[in-house]
Amino acid sequence: MVLDYGGAPTDGIEIRTEENIMSWWGNETSVRFPNIGIEFNDLPRGFAIGSFKIAFYGILVAAGMLLGIAISRWKARKTGQDQDIYLDFALWAIPFSVLGARLYYVIFEWDQFSGFLDFFNLRKGGLAIYGGVIVAVLSVIVYSRIKKLKLGLMADTGIIGLILGQAIGRWGNFFNREVFGKFTDSAFAMQIDITDKNLSSIYNPAVMSESTLRTMYEGKETVLNNIIEIRNNIMVLSDGRQFIQVHPTFLYEFVWNLLVLGMLLFAWPRKKFNGEILLLYFAGYGLGRFFIEGIRTDQLYIWGTGLAVSQVLSAVLFIVAVILIIVFRTKAVRSGETVSLVLENAAKVTVKADEAEAAEENFGAAKDSDGPKVKDAVVNDAQYKDLKVKDIDDL
Repeated sequence: MVLDYGGAPTDGIEIRTEENIMSWWGNETSVRFPNIGIEFNDLPRGFAIGSFKIAFYGILVAAGMLLGIAISRWKARKTGQDQDIYLDFALWAIPFSVLGARLYYVIFEWDQFSGFLDFFNLRKGGLAIYGGVIVAVLSVIVYSRIKKLKLGLMADTGIIGLILGQAIGRWGNFFNREVFGKFTDSAFAMQIDITDKNLSSIYNPAVMSESTLRTMYEGKETVLNNIIEIRNNIMVLSDGRQFIQVHPTFLYEFVWNLLVLGMLLFAWPRKKFNGEILLLYFAGYGLGRFFIEGIRTDQLYIWGTGLAVSQVLSAVLFIVAVILIIVFRTKAVRSGETVSLVLENAAKVTVKADEAEAAEENFGAAKDSDGPKVKDAVVNDAQYKDLKVKDIDDL
């Protein structure tokens, strides 16, 4: 399958010929998945309206944010919460999270920045998702305290939107030709034209010597060897075009994020305390990111070491989250207060005797006084509230 956007790399492709002001921006490269027969010719980075350029990366990140808000509001409605809380929260939390993502990147790439104004110049580097996640969690803590809301319940609801936004945003990396891994010849191997203007010169032996490369990555032997392996396995097509061939780690993370999202939605009605879904996110995302980060070639490093900071953070998050889940679930069960699916309008609901018996059987309601105290109800459209739930800040 060949997807050709047409036109020469140096020519614009007119989208609207009536006024002749809109064109593709960045028709400069080809991306191929040779082992599954997919090729994108002259793949653009975005489009331009006159001299104003709009990157697909920004569009996809924005789309991820909007859909993330939408799914959090949906979950809030299904659990009897006020949907508007999550829209209000997002309006001020998202800008702070973007700043957090930028700050995280700048801190660990400090030697690339010459002045304060460089912090705001996104053309000199980018964003790091963990910085945004850290600030988002801090924002939930502050917001829930100000509004006197349950921290755990709000975090559980909001984190579903975050992981969906992360998944969609990863496709922005595809259009930017970034967030890829070391050389591979696996089924999903991705090839990128070596002449791509957006591709770092470190992958092109004709532009950067190996001695210069070794100086740049002194003390970072793993990633250095991965880059050298990519350079040593440049693919030359019959028409003379040259391509590097790498792991599409952006694609791996997209798929992993969707799996984590599915896990969180599956776990929601089975959670034992508010905040458990947040911890499951840390454990699930951290586990996948640990292994994916290990094959990336664009890692951020802890100062003075060859340790990838996001890989270390992923391992810590996974271990801590698993321990806390075990501890808090045990405490919640022992306290006799676990998650109850209580209808928002329970007083208006009539439950037949046979439905009540089915509910008791399906949800495993306790039959003796010293067991977990769970209240169940069955209706056609189950919109419920966590009214008698141990919250993470109560445990």
